[in-house]
Amino acid sequence: MTSCNGQTSNKKKNKDQFKELLVKGDTVKDLGSSIMVVYQDKKNRYWFGSWDTGVYRYDGKTLVNFTTKHGLANNRIDEIKEDKSGNIYFTACHPTSTISKFDGNAFTTLTAISNNDWKLNSTDMWFKHAYQNEKVYRYDGHTLHELQLPKPPNLPNPFEIYSIYKDKKGNIWFGSNPVGVCRYDGKSFEWITEEDVTEFRNEGANGVRSIVEDKNGDFWFNTEYRYRVYDSGSLKSNTFYTRLKSIGGLDGKKDSDLDEYLSTVKDKNNDLWFVTYDSGVWKYDGTKITHFAVQVNSKDINLFSIYKDNNDELWLGTPENGAFKFDGRTFVKFRR
Repeated sequence: MTSCNGQTSNKKKNKDQFKELLVKGDTVKDLGSSIMVVYQDKKNRYWFGSWDTGVYRYDGKTLVNFTTKHGLANNRIDEIKEDKSGNIYFTACHPTSTISKFDGNAFTTLTAISNNDWKLNSTDMWFKHAYQNEKVYRYDGHTLHELQLPKPPNLPNPFEIYSIYKDKKGNIWFGSNPVGVCRYDGKSFEWITEEDVTEFRNEGANGVRSIVEDKNGDFWFNTEYRYRVYDSGSLKSNTFYTRLKSIGGLDGKKDSDLDEYLSTVKDKNNDLWFVTYDSGVWKYDGTKITHFAVQVNSKDINLFSIYKDNNDELWLGTPENGAFKFDGRTFVKFRR
């Protein structure tokens, strides 16, 4: 009887310890005002990343806020990603670089090994590093590899990584500030350093903050040009791309200052949607350009990111006004 009672007690103790590991977060009524990124996971739950109040999870009924007090490494969220097993990752790029992994029960902080082990596996995950350095992370499911991106030829300036994009063929692209964009195909690094992706405007460099492929396979690097890119094995010249004039300014004008944007997505119809910081959202269907103003109290607001969810619905992240969702006509502020 003593032995049986002891086993029962240990099982109860282990069960209680497991309960303590479960991170429940704080149930809240509304999102914070700073929602910079939006993500929907495989279970159709939404995650909203803030720059000052951590991350919010919404399952259609309950809105839960997770912060550093729950184990999140940083209350700033710059990107949200998910692996094949359903683990969610939250990257913070400021003031230092941290990656938090959430397995559904608790947060753990990944520790990086600086080994410059460059590889290109289909299951690898890629994360941004802290700003003001030339490094990125590759995570193979076991080890977080800290990698130094080599400098482009003839441009020895220091740079930082603003965006990471995996193309249809599995190549990884890195958008930088201010030395252009780099493609890594698992064997070599090839840079595009044309003026439109490196130039300084208004005493600063915009940087390549967004990369997307259009329906024709051409690449857009948040500039007025698009790029037709070729495989390394088929190169017959010193360049692996052709630079093509695109739509010019987002407002349809041939010469316009409105030719840089922060974030881009391609919708289910292969139309491109561009987010600008203070000039709303612009849609390009291959022929026509349409503008969507995003306003609060009849005033234009600042925007940061655009995201397409599992149902092909569009969301916006904003620095000061929460999240917005497209209702088919306009972008409406999200309220649970």
